[in-house]
Amino acid sequence: MSRAVPRSRKVLALVAGAAALAGPLALAAPAAGAEEPAAPYTVTPLRFTVEAGGRSCAVDADLYRPAGVDAAHPAPAVLATNGFGGSKSDGSTAAIGKAFAERGYVGLVYSGLGFGASGCLISLDAPETDGRAAARLVDFLAGTRAADDGTRADFVTGDGEGDPRVGMIGGSYGGAVQLATASVDPRVDALVPLITWNDLAYSLAPNAADRATPGVFKWQWANGFYLIGEGQPLLSPSLDPSRINSLGCLHFVTDACDTVKFLNSGRYPAAATEKMLAYARSVSPVSYLDRITAPTLVVQGQSDSLFNLNEARATYDRLRERGVDTRMIWQSWGHSGGQRPGELDLGDPEASYVGQRVLAWFDRYLRKNAAADTGPAFAWYREGRSDYGTADRVPALSQQLYLSGDGKLVDNRTKVARGSRRYANWLVPTSHSESSLAGTIGLPDPRPYDTPGTYLGWTSAPLTGPVDLVGAPRATLRVVSPATERVQDSGDAADKLVLFAKLYDVAPDGTKTLVNRLVAPVRVPDVTRPFTVELPGIVHRYETGHRLEFVVAASDTAYSGNRGIKPVTVVSAPESTGTLSLPLVEGRVG
Repeated sequence: MSRAVPRSRKVLALVAGAAALAGPLALAAPAAGAEEPAAPYTVTPLRFTVEAGGRSCAVDADLYRPAGVDAAHPAPAVLATNGFGGSKSDGSTAAIGKAFAERGYVGLVYSGLGFGASGCLISLDAPETDGRAAARLVDFLAGTRAADDGTRADFVTGDGEGDPRVGMIGGSYGGAVQLATASVDPRVDALVPLITWNDLAYSLAPNAADRATPGVFKWQWANGFYLIGEGQPLLSPSLDPSRINSLGCLHFVTDACDTVKFLNSGRYPAAATEKMLAYARSVSPVSYLDRITAPTLVVQGQSDSLFNLNEARATYDRLRERGVDTRMIWQSWGHSGGQRPGELDLGDPEASYVGQRVLAWFDRYLRKNAAADTGPAFAWYREGRSDYGTADRVPALSQQLYLSGDGKLVDNRTKVARGSRRYANWLVPTSHSESSLAGTIGLPDPRPYDTPGTYLGWTSAPLTGPVDLVGAPRATLRVVSPATERVQDSGDAADKLVLFAKLYDVAPDGTKTLVNRLVAPVRVPDVTRPFTVELPGIVHRYETGHRLEFVVAASDTAYSGNRGIKPVTVVSAPESTGTLSLPLVEGRVG
């Protein structure tokens, strides 16, 4: 056990994007007898006492100051903090300070509230707590506030009195805090949030059919983070009373702790559920994006079952609707792993496409270089080609397929065979998509599977040419479930039907691949009516001879499931059947 603690902390740093950011940046040792070169930057530990969320909090930070930067020669600043479970000292967070200081930016890297040596409770990046704390650090960069030891910064480029030129970058928990900060402090000039959330209610209990109806608890991810958070006082011993909550939690604010306990209860009565959804959304960008004006480069991971591509799309769309300069990149790696050679490494950002885009973003908005090319509106990683595709918009749904009664996925309504098919759930999970933390820490994970009799699948004919899918497929379904119909209006959402929709790639030899192990959990609002399911966004090439399979399963090991046995029948006929719509950028299913 003595070696498990540091490894688990490293795991959570990876969850925040550490795999991409943690490359060593040590300088080469000088040759024997040679004059040692001047250090490119200095690092000064600082402490700030700030008021945030009604408490006085100590913030532990490191100031990275490039050589030659002073009041007469100021430089713009980059502010960053850690992912969940990390600190200013973990490899990924420290790499940000080092990388940007080497490139002439002032870096201020700090441990987020409740982590490392910073005080106060974990409040899930709430704007009025974590956002306000970060804004006090912006005051320091503006030269209007001193650190606790009296240190002041008079060497940051300014846009006016008390307004420093400052950008933010970081992953996951260190990504959401950027949006929270920009929502309460308009002085922030540029954001680069990586692999973060738009709506925690969707992240932790997604409902791919109706966000107003309580979703399906993502128990593995949620409880893993909860345990890491509650263990912070043990992992980072401190007598700071601001880090301890005596009201039912150890280290989270009470509302956050109550939310996880509620989700674990398995009972979702309307009033309590509304309270849970309201709190989760209040600390999520979905609630405050309308207050953000800073240009934002959104970077999300295709291999990410915690915060999937749909979360980035929601943030991207809302900011662009409001006229904020916003671009979006879908890279390979996310919380579920998926690191590929040549992807973002801040040890050498110029060597990767995403790194070049980040440098150009800050060059444009922090150095005010009007010639800096900030790139296309949308880019995505093409795994088979190991490069990025680009477009001026996210691809639209472009082909509709039909669910035939004989289990085929057909391209014309006239090809639909009449028929009905049935499955039933068990009291234990019978389908597997992932073990949620396995991809993060490199542990083996069983291949996805579905147990016969507990799912339905519809399969296309073999493809006559490659098909590239980029975006979130959408399905329309109607199911028959008398057992659910009798109880779905009980007032407890747990009595509604739960199912899981997903897309497989079936090779000619029958081998099935669940793309990035992603599924769409659904708590059906009303089984007497049709409903629409938005699947997680994916980027995938289906090769010639392969087949698409659309599956509806009764359960999944990574999620909570149905209360009781609820058999389901799906009826198909040419005049009335389910559909699957695909966002294709190349090829066609037929």
